[in-house]
Amino acid sequence: MSSHRSATGGHSDDITCDIAVIGSGMGGGTLAWALRDSGADVLVVERGDHLPREEQNWSAEEVFAKGRYKNAEPWIDESTGAEFLPGVHYYVGGNTKVYGACLPRFREEDFAALEHAEGTSPAWPVTYAEMEPHYLAAERLLAVHGSPGGDPTEPWRSGDYPYPALEHEPAMADLAARLGAQGLNPFLMPTGVDLRDGGSCLRCRTCDGFPCKVGAKSDAETRAVRPAVDAGVRLMTRTRIRRLETSGDGRRVVAAVAEVDGRIVRIRAGRFVLAAGAVNTAALLLASGHGERGLANSSDLVGRRYMVHNSTLFVAVDPRRRNDVMFQKTLGINDWYLAGSGTDRPLGNLQMLGKLRAPMIKAARRWVPTPALRYLTDHSVDIYLTTEDLPDPENRMVLRADGRIGVRWRANNLAPHGELVKRVSAAMRAAGYPLVFSERMNIATNSHQCGTAVMGTDPATSVVDPTCRAHDLDNLWITDSSVFPSSAALNPALTIAANALRVASLGALTA
Repeated sequence: MSSHRSATGGHSDDITCDIAVIGSGMGGGTLAWALRDSGADVLVVERGDHLPREEQNWSAEEVFAKGRYKNAEPWIDESTGAEFLPGVHYYVGGNTKVYGACLPRFREEDFAALEHAEGTSPAWPVTYAEMEPHYLAAERLLAVHGSPGGDPTEPWRSGDYPYPALEHEPAMADLAARLGAQGLNPFLMPTGVDLRDGGSCLRCRTCDGFPCKVGAKSDAETRAVRPAVDAGVRLMTRTRIRRLETSGDGRRVVAAVAEVDGRIVRIRAGRFVLAAGAVNTAALLLASGHGERGLANSSDLVGRRYMVHNSTLFVAVDPRRRNDVMFQKTLGINDWYLAGSGTDRPLGNLQMLGKLRAPMIKAARRWVPTPALRYLTDHSVDIYLTTEDLPDPENRMVLRADGRIGVRWRANNLAPHGELVKRVSAAMRAAGYPLVFSERMNIATNSHQCGTAVMGTDPATSVVDPTCRAHDLDNLWITDSSVFPSSAALNPALTIAANALRVASLGALTA
């Protein structure tokens, strides 16, 4: 490092590299892994630190009731002015450190224009056929366990999953049989855990929502960042990028201005990649540049078209039957994902959650006695329902005058989501669960955020081109879910990884 005086008169350091990747989650981590043998000097910059492996990783009380690993600052709900804690985590590996490791591909139809009850989900400038080999590569990187053939909506694939699917435990096998008897098609969900022969996965109850103490979950740190660092990629932690500086003509980013332990550091690179998550990537662009619109924003779409899915927590209870399942998250249903004989409009996806326990609910239901919550969760099956939301330019994140993040979000396409909840309620009652409870997730449930720097061919209506390079800049790319033109109705993690591998394969970053 060479020392110099910063423009503000304080002392700062210069760090140089060929490619600076800002963010180490699924988009940034996977890209760094893909570039590890390119010969380029790649630097990954992460705002947080390594999440420690410790006994508390698997404590429901610590993780959920006490929020031990929640380290994001509050954001502002612009409609009410109230603060909320967002569902983001600043660690090496990003949100994947606590995700449920469900790794589905988007459907082939998701990449084309798709009609919904409240409008059209737009086509991507990239087809499923173009993405497919990168999906296959991402599944191999993330050691996905899956079995083709059970999901009626699954897209074609050029190769098998690297590992066979996780089989149902008895309680889930019984539920699958009861749902199948109703004419539904429950399938084994694709999952990223190390359950191969000799693998480290213990098939425990502490996967969905928990960090993995034994490193068996296919998070971005374990599967991508650490192998990339072992191969020579550099990693800076506890480094928050405050803004990007550009050349005099505004066509190139010349430095990322970072704050490290109270001092200013300038990271200089030939090429920059943003992968800080849809909200933070957009916030960084809005904080940069010289005009009111920020950087890479001639379209005025940076921060707009914010999507987070319509999601509902659904709990079905049979008071007569105890659910002793350990790894519950093996079953999915997509019978209503697309329009068909049973519905004239897409409704969405059903996937199991990790097994709920009383401390995981107590923070949101403090008025319910803990013994009652314990009885409820001991006799429940726990489900997550997701319906696609549509890109609305007025749903957006904003950078407030004080530098804090604000979110303007109004849910849309809710009628299909209500119909999905209704159909699942009927199916679960018919399967022998007389009590059903559901709660739609609110503005704070945003782990599936996307769309704030949309990909497209026209600079007037998009932020990045189909290679994910910013239209307005010659050396800036985005590889997180910011670029998604639509949200589909599935976990976006595998699609983020596949797209990052696609961007790396195009060669522009290393040319």
